[in-house]
Amino acid sequence: MIEVISLHKKFDQDYILNDINTVFEKGKTNLIIGQSGSGKTVLLKCLLGLYNINSGEISYDGIHSSEMDSNNKLELRREMGMVFQGSALFDSLNVLENVRFPLDMLTQLDINEKNQRALKFIERVNLSDSLNKLPSELSGGMQKRVAIARAVVMNPKYLFCDEPNSGLDPKTAIVIDKLINEITKEYGITTIINSHDMNSVIEIGENIIFLKNGNKIWQGNNKSILNSGNREVNEFVYSSKLVQKLKGN
Repeated sequence: MIEVISLHKKFDQDYILNDINTVFEKGKTNLIIGQSGSGKTVLLKCLLGLYNINSGEISYDGIHSSEMDSNNKLELRREMGMVFQGSALFDSLNVLENVRFPLDMLTQLDINEKNQRALKFIERVNLSDSLNKLPSELSGGMQKRVAIARAVVMNPKYLFCDEPNSGLDPKTAIVIDKLINEITKEYGITTIINSHDMNSVIEIGENIIFLKNGNKIWQGNNKSILNSGNREVNEFVYSSKLVQKLKGN
C-alpha cells in the first residue's frame, strides 16, 4: 500500500500537484487518470522518487519517505518495478536477456538461478517460445509482455505502469490489461497505472484517481465512475467512444 498525504509539487513558482491525498491499495489495480497536463506523470514520478516533493508525505507500507536515508531509498527502489510507455527494451538483447537484466544488475545470483527466475516470468507472460528473439522481431503486444516480465522479475512490492496500452490495438490492450491485473493479484503487488484509456478504466479500474489541473477531483472505481455525478469526470469519461457505446446500450 502507498499512502499520499497532502502532497504538493511545484516547478519554479507553479504548483503542478496541489494537496493530493489518496491511498493506492495492495493487490489492486490503481489507476491515475486525467487529461494531458493534469499532473498524472508528475504524480507517478513523485511516487517513484524521481521527483522530490515540496511538501506532504508519501508512505510505503507505513514507512514515510521523509524518514528514509539513502540506503533506505535504494532498498525501496529495488522493491519497485516499472513498465515504460514505449516498453524500453534493449535492442541488442534477446527476450531472456532483457527480462534477466535487473537480476544481472542488482543481484548476486549465479547465472543458472537468474535464468530460472527469468524463465518463470517469461512463461507467465506466454513468451517461452520467443526466448532468443530480439525486440525488433516482436509485435508491440509481445514487447509489452516482455516489459511486464522484466518489471516483476525482482518480485517487487510496487509496480508502476506508464500508459501500458499506448500504441496497442484494442484487442491487444485488453490482453495487457488482463495480464497486469492477474499478476497484481497473484503476487499481491500494489500496482499503479497512469492511463487515459477508458477501456482500461472500465476493465480493471478497481481504484481510480481522477486529476485535473493538479487537483484530485474524484476517487472511486469502475463501477461508480459512469455515474460519478461530477461534471469534470463526466466530461472526461463521456468523451470516450467506448463509454458512449456503453451508454447507448
